[in-house]
Amino acid sequence: MGLIHIRRPQLTRRQFLHLSGISSVSLLLGGCGTPALEDLVGTVSQPLNQKVEKLIFNPQKLVPEFSPSEIQPEALIVNSFRSTPIIDVDKYRLIVDGEVNQTLNMSMAEIQNLPLTSMIIRHICVEGWAAIVQWGGVQLREIIALAQPKENVQYVSFKSADGYYESWDIASALHPQTLLAYEKNGESLPVDNGAPLRLAAPIKLGYKQSKWVTQITLASHLSIFKGYWEDQGYEWFAGI
Repeated sequence: MGLIHIRRPQLTRRQFLHLSGISSVSLLLGGCGTPALEDLVGTVSQPLNQKVEKLIFNPQKLVPEFSPSEIQPEALIVNSFRSTPIIDVDKYRLIVDGEVNQTLNMSMAEIQNLPLTSMIIRHICVEGWAAIVQWGGVQLREIIALAQPKENVQYVSFKSADGYYESWDIASALHPQTLLAYEKNGESLPVDNGAPLRLAAPIKLGYKQSKWVTQITLASHLSIFKGYWEDQGYEWFAGI
């Protein structure tokens, strides 16, 4: 059976500006108005540091990358809050759902059929160590565009095969250097580093970069379960 050809819809400029929060009006007035109950829940659960960091964050500014000679092959420490999950790549599926017009159920072959993006960046851990790594994969915004998100989407949450969970603001998810990576340093991503698919980005601390991602959910309001470490007191936005 051949690969399913995926036609990639593009976000319109209006949709992209709306979702990424580039508009200064949306930055300053987001969440205003007379809320219904669900709006009130979303406002109450909104992280306190989000509004300030949202004003600082430039969703289109690229983070400077490193040269191949600067890659540190042994510097990336393996951290997991549970044991490494066993995933059958042939049976693996990435589910993309929530407030979208097109729910996705993608195999790794379909994901790898999308354009490959490679970047050499510094991975920074909240524990105080860092590593320069080359990641290769698909831009997260390519996947989001396929799902055709509704215009009120503000958050993206991630579930992992080991039970880990995270959430991001939509602007950070749409950043051009936010990847769903399946390669590390030019080779297939090792399972200890999150294979078959993990988040990789130079704009967030390491604990935001979920490994073994199996589900992505787009929503207009943030869940009360913001992230595994955030629910224990860590900063939610965690921008670099």
